[in-house]
Amino acid sequence: MLFVLSGCSMSAPSIEKINGVSFVAARDLVDSTNVKPVVAVNANYAAVMPFGFIKNLEYPEIIHNTDRQWFGETRAGAKQYISELRKYDIKVMIKPQIWVWRGEFTGNIMMKSEDNWKALETSYTRFIMEYAELAEEVNAAVFCIGTELELFVKYRPNYWSRLIEDIRSVYKGKLTYAANWNEFRKTPFWPQLDYIGIDAYFPVSDKKTPSIEDCIEGWKKHKPIIEQLSKANNKPVIFAEFGYRSVDYTGKKPWSYDRSMNGINLDAQVNATQALFDVFWKEDWFAGGFIWKWFVKHDKVGGKDNHMFTPQNKPVESVIRTHYGLH
Repeated sequence: MLFVLSGCSMSAPSIEKINGVSFVAARDLVDSTNVKPVVAVNANYAAVMPFGFIKNLEYPEIIHNTDRQWFGETRAGAKQYISELRKYDIKVMIKPQIWVWRGEFTGNIMMKSEDNWKALETSYTRFIMEYAELAEEVNAAVFCIGTELELFVKYRPNYWSRLIEDIRSVYKGKLTYAANWNEFRKTPFWPQLDYIGIDAYFPVSDKKTPSIEDCIEGWKKHKPIIEQLSKANNKPVIFAEFGYRSVDYTGKKPWSYDRSMNGINLDAQVNATQALFDVFWKEDWFAGGFIWKWFVKHDKVGGKDNHMFTPQNKPVESVIRTHYGLH
């Protein structure tokens, strides 16, 4: 007997991309007016980011979930944000983050003694399990176990392996870790997670106003490495953070918050963002990502005179809306 299969029945089902925003914690509760702009940009995911605080890079205690923090930085705040996002069918990644006093880079957190390493591990476990339990309680789609903690991961790999097992004992959803763009190749525990997570601040162009083509060319040295790691681990990649400032030379050091970089350049931000979409979103091994960063009070942020990362009320917002609407 001969069966004829139609082309449509043979095609693989399309997998919905994570078209996300990094939904920044704020002082107050959120409501529909804060979530509707997320919907308007065609996002289907939001990263909700509660915070813990450390005094300095050598201090082992993480202060978190206290009444001294902004509401959105606490467990109750994260839960309230998630509740409002859910009303508009926005899926959530819970992404607890650490802030070091004076904004020092978390990748450089480094203890000077074994006792302090153990104290940090105990404190970090308390911090992260607080939000793993919340992730299970609210049935979050993804949970991020850490963000840009390169030296902590490098020097305490066994701790991280055990931590992942502890998280899995309470949370049944998908796990990732947000490795910095120059860290992800060395992260040892990708086989234990569901996504390879990268904060995608890769340098792609030295030009003042790079074209889309310039940035696509700049990705050629990075993309094969990312793809190879994905295939080697049989894990999809997400960009746990991605985005560009609206400044001159935005593609040169995309991670930089340097306030001296304030030559406003909206075209550079548009071109670099469009190039990233063009290079990655069509790949089946790439699961999507979260734009950095999206503030809850949409009408009061961004704009044509803003030189920071947010796409809000800038030309790049329409680029994101169009792209997210197609995928």
